[in-house]
Amino acid sequence: MAEQFLHGIETVEIDDGTRPIQTVKSSIIGVVGTAPDADATKFPLNTPVLIAGNPRDAVTLGDTGTLKDALDAIFDHIGAMVVVVRVEAGADDAATTTNIVGDATAGSGVHALLAAQSIVKVIPRLICAPGFTGSRTGGTANPVVAELQGIAEKMRAMVIADGPNTTTAEAITYREDWGSDRIFIVDPAVKVWDTASSAAVVQPSSARVAGMIAKRDSEKGFWWSPSNQTVNGIVGVSRPVAFNMSDPNSEANLLNEKCVATIVQKNGYRLWGNRTCATDPMWAFLSVRRTADMIYESIEEAFLWAMDRPMSANLVLDIQESVNAYLRHLKAQGAILGGKCWLDPTLNSKEQLMAGKLFLDFDIEPPAPLEHLTFRAHRNNGYYEELVGQVLAA
Repeated sequence: MAEQFLHGIETVEIDDGTRPIQTVKSSIIGVVGTAPDADATKFPLNTPVLIAGNPRDAVTLGDTGTLKDALDAIFDHIGAMVVVVRVEAGADDAATTTNIVGDATAGSGVHALLAAQSIVKVIPRLICAPGFTGSRTGGTANPVVAELQGIAEKMRAMVIADGPNTTTAEAITYREDWGSDRIFIVDPAVKVWDTASSAAVVQPSSARVAGMIAKRDSEKGFWWSPSNQTVNGIVGVSRPVAFNMSDPNSEANLLNEKCVATIVQKNGYRLWGNRTCATDPMWAFLSVRRTADMIYESIEEAFLWAMDRPMSANLVLDIQESVNAYLRHLKAQGAILGGKCWLDPTLNSKEQLMAGKLFLDFDIEPPAPLEHLTFRAHRNNGYYEELVGQVLAA
């Protein structure tokens, strides 16, 4: 308030108080691939381009390459927002893979996803490169997944990776290359009807699963697992996966136990599997990892208004209560089991506060998906006494 003479009335606007926290978008998909016949003006190489839920926006990608099929797979489930990065097809598969991996300093290949926020104003949270993440050349880990892993960590995103689409044993070997809670593997590939050849063709599963997750987010929320949801737009899988819900030795259960999601036939084709490649069991479940990510990101995004304001008790209380109100809202929705925010005086010494540093703690607990349900069946021969009693009473 300016100290100046005034003979009259003035109104001073006070903007203290709590602020609502809006959850960031969780269902934006990033896809990297090839489209040699694309309109280069609309889809320039190594540049994020946003397709905002309308499949017709992708018509200029052309029919060749991997991007058209990936977008068809996503749009079979939901009209999602998709960030498309087109790379140049190389002279052979190895050269194309090199282009997909790209260069961090040039921002090419998968690294172009990091520029999405600046260029198209959104951040992909589900990223995939269908057709380029399933191979293990020369017994080494897949180079595209290896590159996407670091990018996913920076963006708090999940990599939806395709397995090798060969055998269960090789799918498990593929999974053993990874120890990240940001990698979700799906094997096998799916069969889709190709209108050009009038025949079923094999396509990677990753884009379709990304579309499934985006659909689940839209219908239920990011804290819901996509497992046990039907896969749209497919006529089969490239190899059948034996499935028996109560058999721990079934092929599907073996894949899930080794942290590979699969696609089974049970009242339609459905995704079956909850687990990431995490080495820490605290982050084993895809939905738990994503729930924490979205909450962290939402809280951070919400407090731009508070940065660089003078330190005061009101400011600290406003921040703290804003977070607590948000966590109460998430609990009411079922997104978390509970949560609270508090100030720890041992961390906030006068020296730290004088240096402009404030520490606020909060806790949350995302709900784990119900993965193992046990019914305990008992025999009770006392029911025979009821039978006798019913006969005698007749």
